[in-house]
Amino acid sequence: MAKSVTKIPQTRNIFTAAPITGIAKRKVAGYARVSTDSDEQFTSYEAQVDYYTRYIQSHPEWEFVKVYTDEGISGTDTRHREGFNEMIEDALAGKIDLIVTKSVSRFARNTVDSLVTIRKLKEHGCECYFEKENIFTFDGKGELLITIMSSLAQEESRSISENVTWGHRKRMADGKVSIAYSTFLGYDKGPDGNLVVNREQAKIVRLIYRSFMEGMAPIGICRMLEERGIPSPGGKKKWYEGTVISILTNEKYRGDALLQKTFTVDFLTKKTKVNEGEVPQYYVEANHEAIIPPEEFEMVQAEIARRKKIGRAYSGTIFGSKIVCGDCGGYYGQKVWHSNDAYRRTVWRCNRKYGQGERCCTPTITEEDIKKLFVQAFNKLMSERTSAITDCEGLATELENTSGLDQEIEETQKEIDTVVEQNRRLIREQAVTGMLTEEFDARAAMLNERYKKADEKLARLKAEREDHLTRGKGIRRFLSALDAQPQSLEDWDEQAWNLLVSRVIIQRNGCVEFVFRGEITITVRAA
Repeated sequence: MAKSVTKIPQTRNIFTAAPITGIAKRKVAGYARVSTDSDEQFTSYEAQVDYYTRYIQSHPEWEFVKVYTDEGISGTDTRHREGFNEMIEDALAGKIDLIVTKSVSRFARNTVDSLVTIRKLKEHGCECYFEKENIFTFDGKGELLITIMSSLAQEESRSISENVTWGHRKRMADGKVSIAYSTFLGYDKGPDGNLVVNREQAKIVRLIYRSFMEGMAPIGICRMLEERGIPSPGGKKKWYEGTVISILTNEKYRGDALLQKTFTVDFLTKKTKVNEGEVPQYYVEANHEAIIPPEEFEMVQAEIARRKKIGRAYSGTIFGSKIVCGDCGGYYGQKVWHSNDAYRRTVWRCNRKYGQGERCCTPTITEEDIKKLFVQAFNKLMSERTSAITDCEGLATELENTSGLDQEIEETQKEIDTVVEQNRRLIREQAVTGMLTEEFDARAAMLNERYKKADEKLARLKAEREDHLTRGKGIRRFLSALDAQPQSLEDWDEQAWNLLVSRVIIQRNGCVEFVFRGEITITVRAA
């Protein structure tokens, strides 16, 4: 008997499972996106919305759902596109059968995102139509074409990103400063595009700097600002420690500008990282009016470094981490005597005085005594002012002369370069001659040891050079602050204490050594 084949016609759509003979209209949505907030792009945005509304409504077999939109959003990352994400959710929920958009680049400039999204929509019976390329995703060749077009769109986005980045860096190289003025405390954008001091906000900046130099910790400054009802740079009631620290360390408040502190490492994810030397930076001096005088700014940086060095020992008061035990070298801590009666007073004593092991014999001292002794030390210093200034200037000049260290650094760097070149030659020699492994390993170990010693020496010399320059700057700042002081004091002066004193050493014999920031020590005796 002859074989018979009967064709059973298709009755349902392979993707939607809807009856082919059905008369139900396809639910169609449009998608419009522009990547910037410029006026020209806004016109394009409005035109896209109007066009796709009319386009969908002109097809009688289509049912218009809506036009989903994203304005001023990049296409390289779909995570932050609210309109796009809403559209996908509606499509997956069965509210949309067809999405119409201008081109693959409007849909996404990220190949992976584009393909993943299209495949997900396809699984839920939703088709996409890219008008410019005339691609339907349910078409057999659709995915191949989309892969190609998405890749081209991604490369276009990469090219645009590189051009924009080049433009930014060119402006930086020309010394043009650009900041987020809406969240930057103390400055507004001037008519020429440069920073202009906001007089009211500048008062807050000066308050932060003054409070810090008076001994307050950043977290304490936060609480103080909140109590006064002063809003943060972002306009919030709450202040964060990191915000205060960023204000205290931002060179723009001294009138300068460091450009390219961060950079974008991936144009797709827009991920940024702190610039640790990967790309050039540009330091613009005297770029705009300063809120904080440069000398004061440098003092704050020195104080930040000092507090960071002592770590947990800092107590957040004007005497915190400045009073040192002459026996053990540790810090004095704050104690309260008679806390619940009329004889209440605050004293300072060595934190190890009553600890385990050998106890320190240095005496306890009151805040009143510290203040009185400081006045004595200050007046003694000012009586020897001329010789003190001469000594400080001589020491600063000596520290700033780093020619000897510079020569050592240069010679050490030459040694490192020599070792590196010898190592390269060794590798080439081994490859050409087939040198025995034992001989190669022995010579390589010797070179590695030479390199290690030279590298350690170079790091030590650079650190020593930096220390000399830092000390020299500190002495110069001290001389500048000393020049602004009166000839003598009758009473305690907190500002002079903050500006001039580095540390106070309490000796067991009752002598108190005031070490001033100019590396001058004045000794007075407690009563």
